[in-house]
Amino acid sequence: MKTEIAIIGGGPAGLAAAVAAREAGVQDILIIERDNELGGILNQCIHNGFGLHTFKEELTGPEYAGRYIEKVKEMEIPYLLHTIVVDVSRDKVVTVMNKEQGLFQIEAKAVILAMGCRERSRGALNIPGYRPAGIYSAGTAQRYVNMEGRMPGKKVVILGSGDIGLIMARRMTLEGAKVQVVAELMPYSGGLKRNIVQCLDDYGIPLKLSHTVVDIKGKKRVEGVTLAQVDENRKPIPGTEEYYDCDTLLLSCGLIPENELSSQIGVELNPVTSGPVVNESLETNVDGVFACGNVLHVHDLVDYVSGEAKTAGENAAAYVQGNLPEAGKEIPLKGENGVRYTVPCSVDVDRMTDKQVVRFRVGNVYRDKYLCVYYNDKCISRVKKKVMAPGEMEQVILLKSKLEEFEGLESITIRIEEEGQR
Repeated sequence: MKTEIAIIGGGPAGLAAAVAAREAGVQDILIIERDNELGGILNQCIHNGFGLHTFKEELTGPEYAGRYIEKVKEMEIPYLLHTIVVDVSRDKVVTVMNKEQGLFQIEAKAVILAMGCRERSRGALNIPGYRPAGIYSAGTAQRYVNMEGRMPGKKVVILGSGDIGLIMARRMTLEGAKVQVVAELMPYSGGLKRNIVQCLDDYGIPLKLSHTVVDIKGKKRVEGVTLAQVDENRKPIPGTEEYYDCDTLLLSCGLIPENELSSQIGVELNPVTSGPVVNESLETNVDGVFACGNVLHVHDLVDYVSGEAKTAGENAAAYVQGNLPEAGKEIPLKGENGVRYTVPCSVDVDRMTDKQVVRFRVGNVYRDKYLCVYYNDKCISRVKKKVMAPGEMEQVILLKSKLEEFEGLESITIRIEEEGQR
């Protein structure tokens, strides 16, 4: 079986990339999805707040996904469901498996990685105590409640203030459960400010920062958990323990890009994001392999996922059509002094579009600081930001015309500075 572009993942990134590639003139596209329907994680996100940037209206997750699914079907872009990708080679041969056709291979001219991300498991958190029933990741609980009509429990404690955890605090409350507290290890929330207000404050659910679970009581079923405050080294402080009687513990402790396949291909991964290192075209170090969405870095808004996937789809189309310019001089992009990473990691001025969006997250909460962009050692942009927080992505826009004007450009650095600092 052959195709020009194989897209691994049928969530918001994969769908938007497929539509963009077809609009760019590529007819032979195949979406490979392991679930029983297209749409990815959006199918269980029944709350609103999606689509304000992309469609200029507020949609639920299934409605947002539905817009792209309709486009895919209208364009008659083929897709495989219930199909697992087991291997991708460097020459872009994708080995897949499903129950209808068994194990078979797809030869592609370009591959777009759009596998999304997974939740950080309890095992990675090293919580002491037994392993009773009643401990769920927030995403698993969300699927149970929103798609399967099952309630995980009635008295709930949530560890981690990521967006899914905040949204599930509200969802469980609306379904009749008592959410007693949301505990967060860090001194700041990992979620969007609007979710803290709408999901916790509006329902009187306390958020305890610099707290973690130090013990879980119960052998067959969770009976309660003990929280404790942590110090600046994130170690529990003796004497600060608080016990909460509960039957359910939800974990919302971060997301990890799903990059096992990427590693098999030989894609270089960024140690900060755990996602691929990409250039301005969202192409990885493996020729003809592109990445977009949460497999690249964890986004805060699905609208940004779709915009990024559009870029990946267009560039993959240009690659298979022979229209993607040859790679020239790649200018490295660096984050410093609070800027944890950048996507992309480099730009080729000759290949980039007129405007290049660079997205990143900061490593702490910064108030009334300056976000600065340097070409080599020269500051060319200095913008005062009222607040920057790890839970919300930031961005700067690089103009091709400005980069072309700058002689001897060797590096671009984005950093946070104090008043008067240079």
